[in-house]
Amino acid sequence: MMRAVSWLCEVDMDRGLLAAVRRFPLKGQEIMRLALSDMSFRSLCEDLADAEHARDTWAASSSSVRAARLGEYQTLVNELADEIEMLLAS
Repeated sequence: MMRAVSWLCEVDMDRGLLAAVRRFPLKGQEIMRLALSDMSFRSLCEDLADAEHARDTWAASSSSVRAARLGEYQTLVNELADEIEMLLAS
């Protein structure tokens, strides 16, 4: 899997694109192509990174609402990843 994204080490990517490549490592070139030509795709990748960060923050929380928020953010991460996957397939 590392080989599929090794070329990305030379590219200056933002955290949104990195989140998308982590999720879909074999689609790295397609992710970069879409990101360069489609700002809404790039924004969707940023949203994925934000949702993953929020999910991870809640996962480490000891709050009484931890489980609820963790579930909400995991659902959001899954929905964003599904949307990115659909765009990659089209």
